[in-house]
Amino acid sequence: MAEPVIEVRDAGIRFRRNRGGRRSFKDLFAGRNRRSRPGEFWALRGVTATVHAGEAIGVVGRNGQGKSTLLKLVAGVMLPDEGAVTVHRGVAPLIEITGGFVNDLTVRENVLLTAGLHGMTRSAIDERFDEIIDFAELGDVIDTPYKHLSSGMKVRLAFSVISRLDEPILLVDEVLAVGDKAFRDKCYARIDELLSGGRTLFFVSHNERDLKRFCTRGLYLDKGALALDGPIADVLERYNTDYGTKQ
Repeated sequence: MAEPVIEVRDAGIRFRRNRGGRRSFKDLFAGRNRRSRPGEFWALRGVTATVHAGEAIGVVGRNGQGKSTLLKLVAGVMLPDEGAVTVHRGVAPLIEITGGFVNDLTVRENVLLTAGLHGMTRSAIDERFDEIIDFAELGDVIDTPYKHLSSGMKVRLAFSVISRLDEPILLVDEVLAVGDKAFRDKCYARIDELLSGGRTLFFVSHNERDLKRFCTRGLYLDKGALALDGPIADVLERYNTDYGTKQ
């Protein structure tokens, strides 16, 4: 079996419903049975899964069940309150289309900034710059400020940059639903290409056809817990049985 690239061990993360609330220093060292406080809820709890290199994982569940939170834990933009999430290889996250982009910078400047923040060298950026712009179909607005782009243009730019990174793990969280069908088809062809090259995929989508296309394994999250980890067809069948609806 291929080497583990992601290890999630009894991971849990909680949020406050009242954003004005603050945790005390004492609470950081409280025992587990004292950690749930009024106004708090666990977005994820007790989740354990191991992902091996080259796997394509579909994360399944209703809205609000912790799918995006799990991807953010893997991306390292959130830290668990319980357990641990260990990622052994680099991650290319396409989770929030605005992440890493600056409104007042141009498309050109944002490509340089975002790719650089993700660890791409300047020589690599220069080498792939035209390819990034051509794929995103933004050659006509290359010197336009990012804030003036449509939501579809922002998706195209984000996917084009992130999919050109060399990181072996790709995280995709439903953002492609914003783009038009022609561009989605192009993005899906790019994902196929990355998977054939041995990349690892974490894919969140409510589209059952897309999940079956890309993923061989599924993680079904329900009420913040891992309800099933198995072949994607079995996971989708369980989800549809539980809720009587298609993804």
